[in-house]
Amino acid sequence: MLNKKIMLNELSKQAYQNAKDKGFYESQIEMGTRLALIHSEVSEALEADRKNKFASKDRNLQDMDISDLSDVQTKLYFRQEFEVSIKDTFEDELADIMIRVMDLAAFKGIDLEYHIKMKMAYNSTRDYKHGKSY
Repeated sequence: MLNKKIMLNELSKQAYQNAKDKGFYESQIEMGTRLALIHSEVSEALEADRKNKFASKDRNLQDMDISDLSDVQTKLYFRQEFEVSIKDTFEDELADIMIRVMDLAAFKGIDLEYHIKMKMAYNSTRDYKHGKSY
């Protein structure tokens, strides 16, 4: 598993570019704020779980081609379906966590794929529960 190309760096670049395009890099934001925004997504995931808000799997998004949302009708349909079946769910908040982390990694020029692979390899060498009770 650790040798497979997982494309996180490419997704990170896309997340960063989208954040830039949407104005999130127009002003200087300190690192503490960027990390707090990741934490806020973790808190939102916790609340979604506490409220049993999980994505609906019976909606029409699974078969939809989302590679091109330039058509106005397609974009509107996608947004409506997303807001009904995914928005503010546990899965949506986990995705937000990853998007913010990947955006930050690309902004800082971090090879996220490399560091995840290295950390997973390191973790495989560690003791059960890393020597802790939980």
